[in-house]
Amino acid sequence: MCGIIGCMKKNKSNVAPTLLYGAKKLEYRGYDSVGIATYSDKIHVKKDEGKIEEVHKRLNLYDMPGSYGIAHVRWASVGRATKENAHPHTDENEKVAIVHNGTIKNYATLKKELKSEGHTFTSQTDTEVIVHLIEKFMDDGLDLEHALRESTKLLKGSYAIVAISSDEPYKMVATRKDSSLVLGVEQDSYYVASDILAMLKYTRNIIELEEGEIVVITDEDYVIHDKFDNPINKEITVTPWTPEMIDKNGYPYYMIKEINEQPEVIQKTLNDKNKIRAVLDDIGDFERICLIACGTSYHAALSGKYIIETVAKIPTNVILASEFSHTLNVLDEKTLVISVSQSGETADTLKALKMIDEKIKTLSIVNVETSQMPKVTDYSIITQAGPEIGVAATKTYLAQVCVMYLMAGILGNDSELIERLYEVPRYIEEILERCDELKVYSKRYSFVNDLFYMGKGFSYPTVLEAALKMKEISYIHAEAYASGELKHGPLALIDFTMPVISVIPPGEDHDLAVNALEEVKARKTLILTIGSENDDIIEDKANDCFLINPEVDEEIAPLVYIVALQLVAYYITVEKRLNPDMPRNLAKTVATE
Repeated sequence: MCGIIGCMKKNKSNVAPTLLYGAKKLEYRGYDSVGIATYSDKIHVKKDEGKIEEVHKRLNLYDMPGSYGIAHVRWASVGRATKENAHPHTDENEKVAIVHNGTIKNYATLKKELKSEGHTFTSQTDTEVIVHLIEKFMDDGLDLEHALRESTKLLKGSYAIVAISSDEPYKMVATRKDSSLVLGVEQDSYYVASDILAMLKYTRNIIELEEGEIVVITDEDYVIHDKFDNPINKEITVTPWTPEMIDKNGYPYYMIKEINEQPEVIQKTLNDKNKIRAVLDDIGDFERICLIACGTSYHAALSGKYIIETVAKIPTNVILASEFSHTLNVLDEKTLVISVSQSGETADTLKALKMIDEKIKTLSIVNVETSQMPKVTDYSIITQAGPEIGVAATKTYLAQVCVMYLMAGILGNDSELIERLYEVPRYIEEILERCDELKVYSKRYSFVNDLFYMGKGFSYPTVLEAALKMKEISYIHAEAYASGELKHGPLALIDFTMPVISVIPPGEDHDLAVNALEEVKARKTLILTIGSENDDIIEDKANDCFLINPEVDEEIAPLVYIVALQLVAYYITVEKRLNPDMPRNLAKTVATE
């Protein structure tokens, strides 16, 4: 869950500002530490713990000589967030420097062997074994490329690695396994990075590197070798993402920008209706669906279950990817397995997909076309959310839910449901226009230590996701329960210190959800309810109400009500003077198990 970038300037201009810019665009992957290594007569390294701006202010990361180099932003996994554990890592003679994203599972064994051979380690990371292995093989006479290749043969786990060596000036090598790595090509420079966001300002021309391939970049050209060491030609593609998509465009944070982009995201997703229909037609018949996902994508999958079983009447299970092995034995050839992931790089979900018998059809729903998941599934649907930089997912969640609503409508031949989806952008815009109301409510809840969310039926996955958003960015402990479960234990939590946020759209579950609201009101706690305009019953039973106009029934509500709840979490976080884009201990792409 780190971000890496390498850049080779063919025109010999200073590379440090480019590396720092790229690192900033990868900061959503980690912000525990940052470091840069460049080459000019020797390898120069600057690194430290802390966010990029803090470290740059202390060290002036622009002030580094050289026209090529590597950079890294870290989410600490093996080894605490310290200067010593920050990347890039070098060997004891500072002749080799590397950056790495991933987890080396057998690093302890390798480290013990290397130390017995006289290598000196300065960090507690798993990554440092890689640079010492490269050093070892180069001392044995291999060039940088083949030293990296031999090193990876000894590694167990996941990695994307970029390496440079002072023994081979103006050369950079990179490879990957189970971690993303993309090559960027421009007339005056080459790039290699975890994500195209790091290079989007400079080039949209990309090449996806496959597992086991090694790219050798010089100041004149680049060559890609396959896993058998054969040179190969790969097609350059142009990403549809543009530099403007990754700017804040006047918003104070990416999260609020991305919340405001959701009407457009829904419209773009609906424009893909025929593509989604074509995918489903190609898959053919199946009798059961198994959705696998983690975190926010898991909640989107739960919404998918509700609408698919209601409309298409296809039995649908939703399984946490980390628990998938316990479900594996009940899958058969009549099951369609659907993986849902924002990044398409989620380690637990990728691991789950590798367990599935090849006779079982698989489909991935992801937001990053160049990610690993579309490569390992039989079919894929790419959500049209565009780049999402805020760590807490908002627009990608809604895009995932919208895709599953379209799937339900197509599988169930429910053209009326699909037509109703076209009204959703207008409903969301109405909420966004009234965001000041939610800002006022949020001030009343920003002081609390705990929050309790309630929703019934279609709204249950919505409150699960709302509670997760609150936990992620405001650090308020938030629980979410189905309203009907209140008397089965959770009601014991409710008193004047436990405010309640309740979601009650009109529909079959309305009255039962209101009864649950009455029960918490009797405990004299503060209540905020998200409901529908002209719902007099709700206004009578809640302290605060945000009533949505026009009326949105419970079946469509998951695509609409979540926006108000995202805004509540955002405004509470800002009121607490926290950064919603960079929640502590979290990174956007969970690429390690």
